[in-house]
This record gives sequence, C-alpha cells and structure tokens, in this order.
Amino acid sequence: MTDGAVESLASQLPEQLAPLSEIAFDYAWSWQGGDELFRSIAPHRWELAGENPVRFLHELSRDDLERAAADPALVARASDLAERMRAHRQAAATPAGEATPDRPIGFFCTEFAIHRSLPLYAGGLGVLAGDILKEASDRALPYVGVGLFYRQGYFRQRVDTSGWQHEYWTEVDPDMLPAQLVAGPDGRPLTVSVPVRRREVTVQIWRVDVGRVPLYLLDAVRPENERADQWITMRLYVGDRHFRLAQYALLGLGGMRALRALGLDPAIVHLNEGHAALAPLELVSEHVDGGARFAEALGSVRRRTVFTTHTPIAAGNEAYTPAEIVDAIGGLPARLGVDEKEVLGLGRARPEDPDEPFGMTPLGLRVAGRANGVSRLHGKVARDMWRHLYPDAEPDGVPIGHVTNGVHLPTWMAPPMRALLDRYLGDGWIERAGTPETWEAVDSIPDAALWGVRSELRGALVAYARDRAVTDRLSRGEPVEYVEAGTRAFDVDVLTLGFARRATAYKRLYLLTYDAARALRLLDQPYPMQLLLAGKPHPADEEAKRIVQGLFELKWAPHVSERVAFLEDYDLEMAKHLVSGCDVWINVPRPPLEASGTSGMKAVLNGGLNLSVRDGWWDEAFDGSNGWAIASPPTGDTHAQDAHDAAALYDLLEQQIGPLFYDRDAGGVPRGWCARVKASLKTNGPRFNASRMLADYLRNMY
Repeated sequence: MTDGAVESLASQLPEQLAPLSEIAFDYAWSWQGGDELFRSIAPHRWELAGENPVRFLHELSRDDLERAAADPALVARASDLAERMRAHRQAAATPAGEATPDRPIGFFCTEFAIHRSLPLYAGGLGVLAGDILKEASDRALPYVGVGLFYRQGYFRQRVDTSGWQHEYWTEVDPDMLPAQLVAGPDGRPLTVSVPVRRREVTVQIWRVDVGRVPLYLLDAVRPENERADQWITMRLYVGDRHFRLAQYALLGLGGMRALRALGLDPAIVHLNEGHAALAPLELVSEHVDGGARFAEALGSVRRRTVFTTHTPIAAGNEAYTPAEIVDAIGGLPARLGVDEKEVLGLGRARPEDPDEPFGMTPLGLRVAGRANGVSRLHGKVARDMWRHLYPDAEPDGVPIGHVTNGVHLPTWMAPPMRALLDRYLGDGWIERAGTPETWEAVDSIPDAALWGVRSELRGALVAYARDRAVTDRLSRGEPVEYVEAGTRAFDVDVLTLGFARRATAYKRLYLLTYDAARALRLLDQPYPMQLLLAGKPHPADEEAKRIVQGLFELKWAPHVSERVAFLEDYDLEMAKHLVSGCDVWINVPRPPLEASGTSGMKAVLNGGLNLSVRDGWWDEAFDGSNGWAIASPPTGDTHAQDAHDAAALYDLLEQQIGPLFYDRDAGGVPRGWCARVKASLKTNGPRFNASRMLADYLRNMY
C-alpha cells in the first residue's frame, strides 16, 4: 500500500474524510462502489477530474470538503468502504500451486486497462490484462502485474466533418495519479538499469494498487537518460519500430530486473503476448551467472513460463531483422554464455537460417513451457499457424492449448442489472459466478422486471449518446441542422444496436453499410433501429481510417442524423455505457482472424444479445437460443464472403431480430426477447467471466 502518498493526501482533507485518501490509492474502489461515493460529493467536479480520485480530492474546493465532512451518511460510507478494502488487502492469500506472496505469479503485459483515469491501454489486450488483475485480487491470488508507465498513453481521437481521424496526445501528471514511485532503502526512487541499443537506460518503478495486486510500471523519464531514451516509455504502440523494440526490451529484461530489485522471485512468469518475451531470458542469465549451462538454464526457466498468444493476424506478430535485435539487446548473448546465432534462433522457425527475421511470438513460444490461445477456436488456429515451429509434432499435438477469455463481472455489469440479479440469484452469487448452477435462478426473474432493467439501461445510454453526439458534432464544426438533430437523436423505445471495438480492416465495420439502401431501411419502419458506433484506427492504419470515413458518406441520408452516431475517442468509460445499454451487440470479423474478443461478453452480463460471426469466443458460445450467429463459409474470394455475410446480417436484423424485439404482450413486454436474454445469461454468464477464466489458468496453465 502506498502509505506515504495516502498520508500526504489525507493531511489535506478534513479529518472525517481521511478514509477517502486510502480509498483513492486503491483501484478496488472502481468496482466496489467508490464511483458512487466520490460522485456524490461533487458530480461535476468528478467528471472534470476524469474520475481520477486523487486529482478529484486535490481539486475539491474548501466548501465542497466542508459540506462532505458535515454529512454523517457520506462519512460513514467512506469509513465502511475503506475498512472493507483494508480487510481484503490484509486477508490471507489463496494457494495457487507453487506461487506465494514472495514468489508470486508475475503477469507481464505491454498495456493494462484498469480504469479510464490510468490511460495505459489501447484495446482488448489491455482490458483483458486489467480484468485478470482485478479477478486475482478478488480471489486473493499471489499476483503482480508488470508493465510500462506511458506518460502520454495511447492517442486521443478527433474526427473532422469528412470523417477523417486526427490524433493527438495528452501527458499525464504522475503526481495526480493513484500511483507512487517505489523508493529504495535510501528513500530515493528505486531504479534498475537495462542495456538497450548499446546504452544503459535507467528506469524507475511506479506502483499502482489494483486491490491487493500491485501493478509495477517501468518509467524511463529519468534525468540520467538521454531524451531519446526517455521517449521509450512515452507512448503506447509508438509508430517507430525501433522504439517499440526498445519498449519490449525494457518490459521484458527491465521488468524482470525490477521484480528482483523489489525482492520478488516469480514462481510463474506469464507473458501476455510476445511483447515481454525477453523476460525469461533475463532469468536464464541469472542461472548462467550461477554456473548453469545455457540449455540447462533455459529448460529450468521454461518450466515456470506461460505464454498467451492473442492474435492470428500476421501484422500483430512483430518480427525484426537480426541486426535490429542485436542492436536492441546489447550484450545479452554474452550474459547467456552463447553466441548471437543461438539467441536469434529462438525467434526463428528455422534457427539455422541467418536471413530469417526474429519474431517475438516464436520467441515467446520457445521460452515457455506452456502456451495457450484465448478461445477454443483460436487455440486450433494458433496450432495451425505455428505448427512449423514443432516439425516433429502431429497437427493435434502442437503444444498450444486454450483458455477462453472472460471479463471481470463487478467491473462490467451495470448497477441496475447487478441489483436485479442480487435479488434472484442469492447471497454471494458473484463468488459462485463461474458455476452454471448459480445462473439457473435467472429463470425465476419476472419478464417485466428484466425488461424494466433493460429499458432503464437503454434509456441511460440514449441520454449519454445524445450528449456525446451533440458535443462531437459541435467540436467538428458540423452545420447547425446536423448538430440540432443530435439533440433529438435516439429514442428510449427503439431497438439499439452497438458496434464498438478497435478499428481495423478485419473487423469489417464496413459490412454495416455494405448495401447502403438496405442499411438505411433498417432505421425506419416497420421495425425501427438505431445504431451507435465507436472505435480508433491505429494512427498508421490508413485503410482503417478510410473505413471509418466511409461511414460519414451517409450522414445526410434520411434518419441517419437522428438514428446513427459515431462516438469519438472510445475509452473504458464509453465502453461501459455501450455494452450495458445496447440491445444487440454486433461483431462481424473475417474468420478466423478474431482470436476471442470480450466486448460481447460484457453485453451478455447486462442482458444484451450478440449478433456475431462464428469466430472467437462466439463460436463456442452460440447454441441457437442465446443470440444470433452468421455462418461465414471460408472462401478465397473476400468480396464474395463480404457480400454473403452482409446479406446474412441484414436478413437477421430484418426477419428475426426486429420482429422479436417489437413483439409485445398486453403489458408491453416482449416475452420472446426476454426468453432469449435469459438463455444468454444462463449459458454465457457462467462461462465467460474472469472467475472461470482464472480458474482455468490455475488448473491448466500454472
């Protein structure tokens, strides 16, 4: 716990509000009721602070503080929450194989999505990493997270009137974050040195508390570093490949050195994607220093290393020239007691080929004793994709299994749905959420009550979308009639569709408008629909930018201005609104390029229904009664596949989804729709939450 920062902040608050400082420095507040607590003090100021509790408490006026301190109910709530969070942090750890608090599971990832106030994430990889840390905290597992501290995070998005994306970055103030520099015995920041590009780069370590799980973040912004080296940890997924490789060296080699400096010896090293794949080699070098031979040391480290691959997209599996690798990792081969060829061979399908690039994913697979994809289908795709690394293995014997993703239920289930399930699923159901029996009681929920919650969540989304649509249109400088249409946009009683995710070509956002005339008819009678869109193309992804821009070509068509909105600058907070309020969550990737996906799982938890291509997690989730699926037959003709899948999408919306949503009984309740929502909750609720996911990792991978 970051006691120095807690005490410093507490000293600036009235004595009655001192527990708020302890709460602010532990992100468990974000899923244990802290949002409502902070918001009740000064709602507008909470929004202006970006829901960052440290900044919020620093910026509160004296009048606000005194008013809050004089509110006995608020003071009691703060004291109770602080006590509950403290008790959880101090509880005994849950056994996890060989892992203990001193020898924890070290979870390495290049991005972590903990909360919108800590902008160290870009998309699904970070969201998954954040959910794993949160679930590990809830289960009291001995985990630590290791990542990088990006001063400018990921880019912010602005879209002009033509629909073209413009990027900009904002720098965070570390002193205003729920984070604290780790100090050494001398009271000065604890640092480690990492050889990168033939220079020693010094990194300091920030600690962020995610419940009882510490997240350690490496930061190269130190005065002894050259300006270019300080830039290594400035931005997430920086465009320059040399800087990205330097980031991977800091994350892997530096991350392991940081754990050592903290006195931690991880029993398990979990590499969440290939970015941190150099970390096990740092452990190997320690064994070599102790007298072991390289092969023996590598074998020992493999037994404690787990590698999770997340992407079947070639571009997502980065590869570098031998010269680039040698330049980045400096004297690592010498520390390993081998020549450069042997190290380079770990990242090649053909180790003896001096011209083959060095891949981070092959390296991750070669240094890990256990590997997995992130859905059942992705496990198969990964085995096929990387079979050439295992020439002696049969196709089904390639040693890559799967652990299907899941989402952290307390983070992603909206309070109204949580309250409804609390009434019908019984005390402690959250702790039992990974078992199908827990969800059987969903059948006992009255349809009217379920529909009431769904209507409440849709209404909240409509209010949010109207406000964001108007703000975005004003910022873009749109004509006044288009702006004013935003004030009338959306209807609380209209079927609401959502499509929001990282914008890249294989996600096929363009299928929504593939047949423009047919798409526009969906917005009007007889079964009116409204559509919310969001997503960020990478700054270097010109194709994805053009796909987003293509949406804006229809903005003056009938009903578009009041029934369709592209919401700019997609982030965690927007995602919560969208996955909780949309009736149907659309996902149409080109199979088999979706490793898993998790946004549809979040929609499930809130009573939303999925309409998805059978790819990723939906391939194992769909059973015919719990949503809708598009069978996308493989073909070498991508245009024919697009035409087929777009037609299937429109058919389902027109012929099944729209009629079912608007088929109401005398009380205005769509009984058939509610039956499908219940089927979705019962079948998908227990299978795609983080509790089940982490249980699978403990049983099968750790």
